[in-house]
Amino acid sequence: MATHEFFVDMTCEGCSGAVTRVLKKIDVKFDIDLPNKKVFIESDKDSDVLLETLKKTGKTVTYIGTK
Repeated sequence: MATHEFFVDMTCEGCSGAVTRVLKKIDVKFDIDLPNKKVFIESDKDSDVLLETLKKTGKTVTYIGTK
């Protein structure tokens, strides 16, 4: 299972809460690093699926790569 790293333009707990809500809907393991604006997702899902899911938050999202 790969760990995908994303940059998400989060500025507060509300932003990370939005990320948490959309990711819980697709049933993946994830970790949010709010100070560094990073989201790490452990999943077998395609990175494009994860990217589109994160974009539902309305934040700027960039795929960095796998770890």
